[in-house]
Order: sequence, then C-alpha cells, then structure tokens
Amino acid sequence: MIRTIVARGLLACALLILVACEAQDSVMLADGSSARFDHWDGRWLVINYWAEWCAPCRKEIPELNRLHSERASSGVVVLGVNYDGITGDSLFMLAEELGIEYPVLVEDPRLRWKLDPPSVLPSTLIINPQGELQQTLVGPQHYEDFRRVLELPETP
Repeated sequence: MIRTIVARGLLACALLILVACEAQDSVMLADGSSARFDHWDGRWLVINYWAEWCAPCRKEIPELNRLHSERASSGVVVLGVNYDGITGDSLFMLAEELGIEYPVLVEDPRLRWKLDPPSVLPSTLIINPQGELQQTLVGPQHYEDFRRVLELPETP
C-alpha cells in the first residue's frame, strides 16, 4: 500500500516536471496562438527586434516578409519581437498595421542565449540550426543580406 502511494506520488511529480518543461519551451504569439521552440530545431531562426517608432524597422519589414514567404520551405523561420514589450491585442493590431506577415513573439527570447537587450534598432539575431547564436545584425538589412548570412542559394 505504501509503495503504491509512493509510486503514484513519484509519477505525479514526474508529470508535473514534464508539464513545466513543456510550458517553458512554449511561446505565445501575437495572434493568440502558441508555438514551441523545439518545433524549430534544425532550422535557421531570424529573430528581428523592431519598434513602431523606428523608421528603419518599418523599412526592413518588407525584406523580412519576403524572407519569410520565400524561404520558409528552406528551413528559415522569421520571428519578430517588439522592442517596447507591447502585448495582447495592441501587439496583434500593431503588427497588422505595419504589415508584418511573419510570427511575432509576445515575450523576448534573448535570455535563451544569455543576451542583453539590443541597443540599436533594428537588430536581428541569426540562430543557426544547432540553436547557437551565429551572428547579430545591427541596422536595417535587405533580403540579399539575409540570404548571404544564411548562406542560401539565390533562388528558393
């Protein structure tokens, strides 16, 4: 009887640990859905920091949209992060207003790589398929800049 109670208690603890680990890897997106970072394992991550008041950020959005639409099938994931920490419906509406077509994270993921907040906008983290920070791009980039950094062929 005592063994059964202990075994059930251990099983319950193990399940709680698994649920907690899964919750930590889950990220909320501006559209209200969620995703998991491990879903993107083995892919290039392009994590772009932007703000509404940042004119170069606005200019860069079409380049990121193009990268997202043309290279998703090549293993490239484009994610946005609002520098000002806007959340909820305000973040979703702002992303739509700015024409952002790629997923926007509600929370800043930079602590996964033990990074400080960007000091210049736009800034873009390039995370290699092994999950390591490969490069930080500072300032507005063009599609071709991303293509070269990611070592992608000219045509998708």
